[in-house]
Amino acid sequence: MSKLKIWFLLPLLLVMIYSAKSDGWEEWCIADEQTSDSELQVGLDWACGIGGANCSKIQVGQACFWPNTVRAHASYAFNNYFQKFKHRGGSCYFNGAAIITGLDPSHNSCHYEFSP
Repeated sequence: MSKLKIWFLLPLLLVMIYSAKSDGWEEWCIADEQTSDSELQVGLDWACGIGGANCSKIQVGQACFWPNTVRAHASYAFNNYFQKFKHRGGSCYFNGAAIITGLDPSHNSCHYEFSP
């Protein structure tokens, strides 16, 4: 492909990326499958503690308690924190224990929040 064609297509590509991002691009923050349970527990404790996430839905008898695993509970807590604070500098990092996904991780009656 010639350099002229590349320079012509680059602005078009940037417009497409911007449009996708500003036109309903949804992101959730979940636990990274490669992270150990002990590392996830540290992130979960932080998110539900001083991080300020609302972890009430992962308590016994609530909509997101099942599956009762550290990974599932961490995913819920990480996402709750991320959605609540992403516009104020909050990230989906958790010391490398979390990743961003474009796929809604909600399941059964457990709804993962999304804030545009």
